[in-house]
Amino acid sequence: EPVSEVADDAWPDLAASHVAAVVSNALPDVVVVVEDDASAGPPPPPPPTNAAAAAAPTEEEAAKEAPSSSSTKEAGPTDPEQEEDDDEANGEDMVVDPWTVSGKVDYAKLISQFGSQRLDAALLERLRRLTKTGTLHRFLRRGIFFSHRDLDKICDSVEKGVPFYLYTGRGPSSAAMHLGHLVPFVMTKWLQEAFGVPLVVQMTDDEKFLWKGEYSEAEGDYNVDHYRGLTRENAKDIIACGFDKQRTFIFSDCDYMGHMYPIVLRLWKSITYNTAKAAFGFRGESNVGQSAFPAIQAAPSFARTFPVPLRNMAPKNGSDIALANCLIPCAIDQDPYFRVTRDVAKKFAPKAHALGGKPALVHSTFFPPLQGAAGKMSASDASSAIFLTDTPDEIAQKIKTHAFSGGRETAAEQKKRGADLDVDVAFKWLTFFLEDDDELATIEREYGSGSGAYWNTNAVKNRLVEVLQDLVAEHQRRRALITEEELDEWFAVRPLHPPDLLLRRRGTTTTTPDPEEQAAPASS
Repeated sequence: EPVSEVADDAWPDLAASHVAAVVSNALPDVVVVVEDDASAGPPPPPPPTNAAAAAAPTEEEAAKEAPSSSSTKEAGPTDPEQEEDDDEANGEDMVVDPWTVSGKVDYAKLISQFGSQRLDAALLERLRRLTKTGTLHRFLRRGIFFSHRDLDKICDSVEKGVPFYLYTGRGPSSAAMHLGHLVPFVMTKWLQEAFGVPLVVQMTDDEKFLWKGEYSEAEGDYNVDHYRGLTRENAKDIIACGFDKQRTFIFSDCDYMGHMYPIVLRLWKSITYNTAKAAFGFRGESNVGQSAFPAIQAAPSFARTFPVPLRNMAPKNGSDIALANCLIPCAIDQDPYFRVTRDVAKKFAPKAHALGGKPALVHSTFFPPLQGAAGKMSASDASSAIFLTDTPDEIAQKIKTHAFSGGRETAAEQKKRGADLDVDVAFKWLTFFLEDDDELATIEREYGSGSGAYWNTNAVKNRLVEVLQDLVAEHQRRRALITEEELDEWFAVRPLHPPDLLLRRRGTTTTTPDPEEQAAPASS
């Protein structure tokens, strides 16, 4: 039966009962005995991540059950950048959690398992009508962003004059970002422009240190500063995406922690270790910082975390900024963080909050690696990715050499049967980055049928090379213009401009901060 509230000490029994139910359904002749004493031995193995749910779970059940399949995996969370499992060990089983994406991903099944909702045509049309331009981004038109939580309620609030802000982030694990990293930022930039709203960008240098940091005997210290340096390098790539500086605040967790610590503290108090362990798979060897980090990633979901940057977000003069809604564009593997966040959100917002304090989310599919359309691109494998630092020749070489083809073995067979577009990486990547819908439809028709100008793999790969060379070159040009001084301005703790929705209500298009509201140093 659906369970809306569960006592902390009931979690072990519920987990065991869940496993028993799954096994009994799959193997009706097997009798499953659940031990009453949780200390009698190790827990039974969890159901496979791709086991079909008997019914769509409630949000509370999804937060407790779906992530728990990773809680007793052989390998607990070790590195948020660890994106591939041993395929020989797992076969084609789908594994999707904040640390691992492997196997052939079934997005319809993920929606069922995670308890989210599909972005349907009616909601997309409603979203389009509410934008300033009256058009949808190609990621929405093509189903690249395909799932959501409470996006319909964000639309309700906009129609009622209640504003929202955007929250996204980046874990700085390397100096060079790749194309897959751009996907949430491209979507976020469009949302900022389409609705005229503020944005906060969390740089989780603390997270990367906790999972990947090292101690140097020679220096007698940990390499925390290495990740703080990567934060600034990655921030340049984010800024180069074209965000509105007057409405964008980029912050390092290491630098901004003093500001958000009161919210983080409340989150630590609200989320039990049983919950965190079940949701994220923490084990005895996980350091205490890893166990504490989910609350730090949750904190930006609440406007009170940003008393200065979001000062102008109050829907009415004198009202609480905590009434402002939060929308998070992210890949669906990050959803477990925010399911836990949403379960405790009512403690962090006024009762009048339109979403009960919960952040809304819009989920993307994964940007596939060059070697195949399953899983997602990895920064740890240079041959699987196009990096934003790659030269035109490197881009061409990687696409032509490594991009998995859905074309047939011979020209005759290709002309007879056409390419398998479901596995062809060059075509998949064009759906992400080729803006022209008509041209994409032409490529799909001709390559899929083996006819016309794009009948073969070389033609499609050559078109992709052109698109990516132009995209990366323009990105590099914009990034080169960003000075260290300008970077400091984006990190400065300062009031962001109000959303367009509030400016229209006030009958103005600009704001002038009071002298006492001028930017504070980024390290304050």
